[in-house]
Amino acid sequence: MKIGKKIIKWILYFLLIPLTYIVISLILSSITVDRIINNENSEKLIYLNTNGVHLDIVIPIENIDSSVLSGIKYKRNEQYLSFGWGDENFYINTPTWEDLTFNNAFSAMFLKSLTLLHITRYKQKRSDWIEIKVNESELKKLNSYLLNTFEVNENGNKIILKNKGYSSIDDFYKSKGSYSCFKTCNSWVNIGFKESGLKSCVWTPFDFGLMNKYE
Repeated sequence: MKIGKKIIKWILYFLLIPLTYIVISLILSSITVDRIINNENSEKLIYLNTNGVHLDIVIPIENIDSSVLSGIKYKRNEQYLSFGWGDENFYINTPTWEDLTFNNAFSAMFLKSLTLLHITRYKQKRSDWIEIKVNESELKKLNSYLLNTFEVNENGNKIILKNKGYSSIDDFYKSKGSYSCFKTCNSWVNIGFKESGLKSCVWTPFDFGLMNKYE
């Protein structure tokens, strides 16, 4: 009986960890960090995009700083770039949710790992993107955030992973930082918004945390 009670006790402790994580995540996702107000006109546009799990920041190429664009592959007829961040192993080995394995998910969430920036190119705006108006200062800070996420080589150039994209319109680039359950692809976007002075969550590992602030 004592062994049985200990087993039940440890099972409850084990279940309590993800439950606590989810509860704290939902609470902090619901708390809004207000936009920093200034006197500038908000005439520039950026967008939020999600595949249902993973957030991307989408910016018209005309609103992307030349230092960010430098070294990024794109064509003249492509008008928008989306930026997503995540675990390298997960990105490369899980192109679709059908490819998801326990090992890939566990290593991404709990083990220190290399990361990538995933950049997708679009010729036109998608109807499901959420439009956000920003001013010049906010846009400059967001560009700086993106630029500082790229890992560069000894010559200061961005490092592209050749022939690793999912399609003909996307590529992966080496990036800084380590992915974990505390810094997810979605919290990376949220941090970028927060550092740019835009409305954001206190912290969120989920896509809907930030999406709900703008819908």
